[in-house]
Amino acid sequence: MARARSTLPGGPRLSDYLSLGVIAQIYPMPAVVSALEQCGRASVRRRRLPAEVMVYYVLALCLFRSVSTREVLRCLADGFRWIRPETPLAVSGKSSISRARTRLGVDPFRKLRQSSVHWLSDESTPGAWYCGRRLVDLDGSTLDVPDEKGNRAFFGLPSSS
Repeated sequence: MARARSTLPGGPRLSDYLSLGVIAQIYPMPAVVSALEQCGRASVRRRRLPAEVMVYYVLALCLFRSVSTREVLRCLADGFRWIRPETPLAVSGKSSISRARTRLGVDPFRKLRQSSVHWLSDESTPGAWYCGRRLVDLDGSTLDVPDEKGNRAFFGLPSSS
């Protein structure tokens, strides 16, 4: 009789890279909850996808754009089960995820950025300024936006097809 394979498949898995603890070091849970409360977006009732989970979910989606959205949510749900076992989570369908993200909106992320993101240099930092202007570096990544008239006017069109 043939035996079933008892080892995990080889190669890295998303869960090897995605750790809720790493994201929570940059954006701790109290900061997330505070941002949600300031914007009036904190979960009033216990949902299967609470607002604080959705904040971490959206942040993880930004980091893992090539991975299935449900797989990212599954990995986060596993992390939350260890950190906050009292938080009921389920890997929901696409429509539930979409509704939860719509309820969340963009305001909590603005508040979170204002409270958590700070410049690492000031005017006295060597090499950080040139001719009175702060030097910054962008990584060259791009984001797709809907092909709408307002977006074309604001962002322009790509130089090639």
